[in-house]
Amino acid sequence: MTKKKPRRRVYKLGIRVAVYTSFISAIITVLVIYLLYQSITQALAIAGLVMAGSFITTYLVSYRLQFRRLQVLERVSRNISKKRFEEIEDLRTQYDDEMDFTIKHIIKSSRTVEREISRLNRIENYRKEFIGDISHELKTPIFAIQGFIETLLNGALEDPEVNRKFLQKAMRNVNRLIFLTKDLMEISRLETGELKSDIESLYLYETILDIVESLTYKAEKEEVNLVVHNFDQNLQIRADRNQIKQVLVNIIENGIKYNVPGGKVEIGIQDHPKNEEKILLFVKDTGIGIDEMDLPRVTERFFRVDKSRSRERGGTGLGLAIVKHIIEAHGEKLTVSSTPNEGSTFNISLTKVVPLVPLDTPEN
Repeated sequence: MTKKKPRRRVYKLGIRVAVYTSFISAIITVLVIYLLYQSITQALAIAGLVMAGSFITTYLVSYRLQFRRLQVLERVSRNISKKRFEEIEDLRTQYDDEMDFTIKHIIKSSRTVEREISRLNRIENYRKEFIGDISHELKTPIFAIQGFIETLLNGALEDPEVNRKFLQKAMRNVNRLIFLTKDLMEISRLETGELKSDIESLYLYETILDIVESLTYKAEKEEVNLVVHNFDQNLQIRADRNQIKQVLVNIIENGIKYNVPGGKVEIGIQDHPKNEEKILLFVKDTGIGIDEMDLPRVTERFFRVDKSRSRERGGTGLGLAIVKHIIEAHGEKLTVSSTPNEGSTFNISLTKVVPLVPLDTPEN
């Protein structure tokens, strides 16, 4: 089957300009010749030749200067209307005129529209995924609460041993819904950029001790030892105080939750291997670890290494996703390494506050 050749388009604007120009040229020629030679026949004959030459010349010049650039404008505008974009290199000629300026800006506008459509598509995909994830996560506690209440209403309410147990289970699921709602609001604000970081100088050692103290009871309950390695207590970092605390709480809580009785969670710092202005804060646990194939997904929303254990202990699956967004909002980096059945290590880069060196005063 032979490919059909594209039909050559007629340059209508060029024809119109040529007709107007040749017509005006012919009228001027008739008037000039008639005034000079008083011969209408001679004037009309010369005007006819001038008209034909003027038409051809004007059309060719207009075609040469404008037609190709008008095609570019038409193609770009048509693609914008169809939400279809292609790479069109900037068209620059030696004329550097208003049409070149218009082409340059419409191509720039096309790229802006393309980026905006891509951004809106990403937001829409995120919205669909987010709603799907939320629906899935909310179903379990809601159905559990519904089941417990229905059982109580069907007669178990009169049994003092059963009703207390069922109410306690229902309450655990209510608490899970509360934590899930709180984390959902938090990550939504982080991912949409609504939550801003208030960067300030803070003492890292003091901040870590505050977090460890608040989690000591939970660690003792799980028979996990929290160990803070000594380092310079005057070391200051630049970060949002509340957000960095939330990062530490989420990571250390995970280290406790996924640990083993008699295990430990270590918190400390080490020098950054590539940047002297930064340090690496590490949280190392002796827990169940993470498979290598799961490591890239641990910061995804609702991803759980051990789903049954997380649900049993009230995990929302959003803790590390929140950590990732906070760290990225600070311009820092989170890395995770792990060995199954041995433990995991979370490394966070943090920017040090460099103390000002006082200027030497000249001696009198």
